[in-house]
Amino acid sequence: MDWKLFATTFVTLFIAELGDKTQLACIMLAAESRKPWTVFLASSLALVLVSLLGVLLAAFICRWISPEIIKRVAGAGFVVLGALIFFGKL
Repeated sequence: MDWKLFATTFVTLFIAELGDKTQLACIMLAAESRKPWTVFLASSLALVLVSLLGVLLAAFICRWISPEIIKRVAGAGFVVLGALIFFGKL
């Protein structure tokens, strides 16, 4: 196993997920239901499956498109979304 890649991926996603809408949704669901372990297990499974889909999609796309192009397109997408949010259009 590539431990450097593992650590980089873990830290990047951990920091990115702190305080985002997914975490806020988990807080709300756990508070409303008063069943935190059910919310934890369901949200964990959902995040694992979403991550699996992302990795499989990346493996499929990288057969035809270079990772550098994918990185640039993703970066541009984040900039566009950030601008839309900043200007209240999204």
